[in-house]
Amino acid sequence: MNAPDYISGFLLGLSLIIAIGSQNAFVLKQGLRREHIFYICLFCAVSDALLISAGVAGFSTVTARFPQVVSIAKIAGVVFLLGYGLQSLYASVRVSHALTVEGQVVTSLKKSLLLCFGFTWLNPHVYLDTLVLVGMVSTGASSKLVFALGAVSASFVFFFGLGYGARLLKPLFAKPKAWNILDALVGLLMFYLAWHLYRS
Repeated sequence: MNAPDYISGFLLGLSLIIAIGSQNAFVLKQGLRREHIFYICLFCAVSDALLISAGVAGFSTVTARFPQVVSIAKIAGVVFLLGYGLQSLYASVRVSHALTVEGQVVTSLKKSLLLCFGFTWLNPHVYLDTLVLVGMVSTGASSKLVFALGAVSASFVFFFGLGYGARLLKPLFAKPKAWNILDALVGLLMFYLAWHLYRS
């Protein structure tokens, strides 16, 4: 295996997803609640793998030729982020919030995956990062396959590390107030990301 290409792909992939965003915030919250962690992390990582593979294979030329695809995703992403932001802010002020890990109301796997789908596939920055940026950088690698494997590995390491590592914060989030604050922060983050997406 070409180690330099693998390392380059891994570091690029990690740098693109490590910043806090709507998808990462959702994975963190699911990890804290211990709800469907494996499936959520797997969905995020596999989605990244598909997009990275498409970008390295040359799909970036499609988005360059048909920029309206990104515009449509941008509008859908703003609407989705605003909706989830409102839901999170509402949850932060609910008096009868089920906040403890043991006694909380569990969200169904289907609903969790649908939310994850929105955060992943309705975010145009995901397409710009994976299809365009990763696709362009991969052209400088001697082995595009190895470069892609490195970037895909970064996604699996990051999402599973975030999802399962969140449980280390369990003592803090055993307090209902901490969950209220987290919901409020997530809601504000969604509004900020929607505004940033609208301005971009």
